[in-house]
Amino acid sequence: LDIPELFLREGNPYLADDGRDWWDNGERFGVFSRAVAELAMDRAGLGWRADVVHANDWQTGLVPAFLREEAHRPRTVFTIHNMAYAGYFPKSLFDSMWLPWQWWTMDGVEFYGQLSMLKAGIKYADWVTTVSPTYAHEICTDAYAYGFAGIMQHCREQGRLVGILNGIDDEQWNPAKDPHIPYHYSVERGRVSQKKRNKEALLQELGVSDAQARLDQPLIGFVGRLVAQKGVDLIIDVIPKLLHKHAVNFVLVGTGEEHFEKALQWLAHSYPDRVFVHLGYSEKIAHLVEAGADMFLMPSRFEPCGLNQMYSLAYGTLPIVHHTGGLIDTVVNASEENLEKNLATGFVFYEPTPHALISTLEHALYLFSKPRTWQQIQKNGMSQSFGWQTSAEAYTQLYVKEL
Repeated sequence: LDIPELFLREGNPYLADDGRDWWDNGERFGVFSRAVAELAMDRAGLGWRADVVHANDWQTGLVPAFLREEAHRPRTVFTIHNMAYAGYFPKSLFDSMWLPWQWWTMDGVEFYGQLSMLKAGIKYADWVTTVSPTYAHEICTDAYAYGFAGIMQHCREQGRLVGILNGIDDEQWNPAKDPHIPYHYSVERGRVSQKKRNKEALLQELGVSDAQARLDQPLIGFVGRLVAQKGVDLIIDVIPKLLHKHAVNFVLVGTGEEHFEKALQWLAHSYPDRVFVHLGYSEKIAHLVEAGADMFLMPSRFEPCGLNQMYSLAYGTLPIVHHTGGLIDTVVNASEENLEKNLATGFVFYEPTPHALISTLEHALYLFSKPRTWQQIQKNGMSQSFGWQTSAEAYTQLYVKEL
């Protein structure tokens, strides 16, 4: 969109170089949404009109609202990726953008005296989707809806709310041909031996001098944003306790809130030969963690979908997850019953507390000491399919479905 005053800036589409939201994001995304609607209605001189417009998150929440005003409009789908971000702006922005006066009601875009672009998308789209079936249920509850529970319950009652699980790029995240890992393997070939060789390569990358001597010790990985949502505080709490009881090592990759970064650096300083921290993001190390770690920590307090647990399943790195959102929809807990039925693919804990996490880690470490059981769980996970094909078919059906 060729408006240099709004879009030609250093940084990214959402944030300035200092990591803060652009001060005029309301205007920027409001104008962008208007342009999308104009393009969809064939007012850009292209001789093309959209059949469906699929908007995502608050940044494009006004798109379905603009299109609702049109007589012969395309269908609209609005996807919520994270309910925590609602796109709140003052009434002055609503007025300055000359938005239709009839939108400013409780049944429109107004939310406690502010404009909510997320609410606009929910209210005016034909279909509202979110990124996992469980999260679609959760955002209808007070605990996960951030004040929108009643709105989401009404959306569900109208039959407009659908949960479609995200997929992963199973070309890019595929241990059989991943260019970022030195040793390739699959569920059929080399899963045990090559994974161990990747573990050695990962430890060497992290600067471990006696990497080969560590291969039989469990290595637990984490890759993600260092924020409370991801349960980073739980990880920081349990690491010293596990290190005092077990011969286990940790590798943690990510960036985020300063106090979490400092806490991880302190752990790495306190346990220099057992806790390895990479602050920042490295594509190579992220892939190596998936291929080389034995377990993957994902103790998120809430997780609309999550991708790393699906990457981990594909790489035979057993995920340890909190019972929430898309983590529920993708990981089968290694309970006694699921182990007996050969259904287990990882480990699930049910309360976001250090005690629950450490109990589940203890269970995982116990099963790690039983190679045949462990390898069967790995095989179960690697046999799952989380590519985009299934998700794409679900969206295609929704695009043509009558309300």
